[in-house]
Amino acid sequence: MDIRIIKSPSEGTIDILMRRKGSASAERPACMDAVGLVQGKLIDMVVAADIAEKAVGVTVEDIRGSCPQNMILLAIFGDTSSVEDAIAQIRSQIGGAGK
Repeated sequence: MDIRIIKSPSEGTIDILMRRKGSASAERPACMDAVGLVQGKLIDMVVAADIAEKAVGVTVEDIRGSCPQNMILLAIFGDTSSVEDAIAQIRSQIGGAGK
């Protein structure tokens, strides 16, 4: 599992994620001070999404891509503290390397 956090994402980065998000909603999450990116196997990403949404007030979206290994990417949107807390919970309950 790969994990990264983007603090104060640029408008271009947000646009990329919004164009590729899996949900049909065109609405942007209310808070996007930070974005946590978590990539891994589908089973781990479903569990990671559940952990993140239960841990703190963040919005989780799956991000469409074309990975030949069938890896899934989640974007966790929220204020910096909430995103960091969600990532910490994912790491402690599932594990994973990354920054």
